[in-house]
Amino acid sequence: MDIYEENKAYWQGRAEGYSEVNKEELAGVQRKNWTSFLNSQIQEHFPERAPETIRILDVGAGPGFISIILAESGYQVTALDFAEHMLEQAKLNAGPLASQITYVQGDATKLPFDKSSFDVVFSRNLIWNIQFPEKAYQEWIRVLKPNGLMLVFDANWYAYLVDDKKLAEYEQDRANVAAEGLGDYNIGENFDKMDVIASKMPSTARLRPEWDKDYLESIKAGTVETREDIGSILYSEKEKINYKSTPLFMVKLIKN
Repeated sequence: MDIYEENKAYWQGRAEGYSEVNKEELAGVQRKNWTSFLNSQIQEHFPERAPETIRILDVGAGPGFISIILAESGYQVTALDFAEHMLEQAKLNAGPLASQITYVQGDATKLPFDKSSFDVVFSRNLIWNIQFPEKAYQEWIRVLKPNGLMLVFDANWYAYLVDDKKLAEYEQDRANVAAEGLGDYNIGENFDKMDVIASKMPSTARLRPEWDKDYLESIKAGTVETREDIGSILYSEKEKINYKSTPLFMVKLIKN
């Protein structure tokens, strides 16, 4: 089994468990935080456009949290994931909104869309888990319209596999979560398998978002900016404790 198939099989098996995390987000402060932030980013970039005229691709949609809140805001949303079971969970979580979202099973590095198909391309917690992130970025930019907006949210999730300091910080996070009596998002059935998969992914050993910015500028994709620790305004308190050593960052690109 190659890395792609190994990775896909893992996430197929994680669909129901990951869906519980998305349900927690939908019921928590994250729903308001992400909705407010994404609307501000999109409306600032397209001040003259009504939401229903804006096409958004949610790459690596998983169980659907982001697709759901974007559809609630009135945007035309396409949710893409390589794991069929994730899309099944996404439809269930969307409930009545499912009919307003287009669900597509596909590879984030080989998108089944024409060039310049979307006004916005969104991704959360995906680049780290892709074998060829350069190809992913090239594809996302290809399907983005000129002057389109790309918003990528991610973290150096598995840096502890290659950095002893990060490992100590990660272990301290686990201790802090336990001391607070909170659920630990990094502990679960078969989670050790992802350590093996992540060790094979190039992003694990890269310093990000510096790498993302440098790569996107090297291919002259457009205007790039990054924002560190965006989780400070998007996360719940539980998430902030769980992920203290791996702060969420944002990469924002406006296509030429």
